[in-house]
Amino acid sequence: MGIGKRMVGLWTCLFLLTLPAVAAADDSWSKVQQRGELIVGFCAQYPPFESKNEKTAEFEGFDVDLGKAVARQMGVKVKFVDAEWQGLLAGLKKGDYDVLITCMSKSEARNENVNMSDVYYTLPDVIVVRQDESVIRDRDGLKGKIVGVQLGSGSEQLADKNRELFKEIKRYNYNPEAFTDLKHKRIDAVIVGYAYAVNQIKTDPSYKVVGKPLAEADIVIVAARGADALTARINQSLSAVRTEGTYQKILDQWLKVD
Repeated sequence: MGIGKRMVGLWTCLFLLTLPAVAAADDSWSKVQQRGELIVGFCAQYPPFESKNEKTAEFEGFDVDLGKAVARQMGVKVKFVDAEWQGLLAGLKKGDYDVLITCMSKSEARNENVNMSDVYYTLPDVIVVRQDESVIRDRDGLKGKIVGVQLGSGSEQLADKNRELFKEIKRYNYNPEAFTDLKHKRIDAVIVGYAYAVNQIKTDPSYKVVGKPLAEADIVIVAARGADALTARINQSLSAVRTEGTYQKILDQWLKVD
């Protein structure tokens, strides 16, 4: 009798092990609601999308204003947390942030097992050279040249796809370092997002953009994998920000190219 009971217990355990695991409830949006604040991770090293104003010490840029507008539509406050670009996705998975709003493309986030919002901007990747450069006029002019890119960026991914074209790809923690090396002729060109290139040229006209864009990147808001409720709420807010006209105002202020 005792053996029979033990056998029944064993078969019960084995049966339970074969049942599909019950997914944990998605509380990603309710957590933000209860806190009353959306915590946004970003890297304030990429004007005009995000940077710190040297005079006011305040964060500013397209992503900053968009984040504020999205949070307002969600009915919560927003807190921006500045961090190293290379550690943002790890911080998101750890729970340091609710979302990333930091000019991150689908290609940059795709292999990281995360949720992505609807596309909120399409960013061309372009070639930047010195103003006195006469040989490099387009993609073909990069043959046998040394190009600079930011580590972990979509521009780096693009360069790697075309690595056979270049003599060397130099990788930098941040784009300003690449532009400094370009100015001092330590590299021949920089591959970078068009909006950043234009902002840099406005600050320092010793650079220029040449040729057609090499590619276009879809920019998204990134949330943790499984944060479906929060992602859906983000998309609702993005749509509302567009409909009310706020998106266009922010776009005109930060990303309009004359």
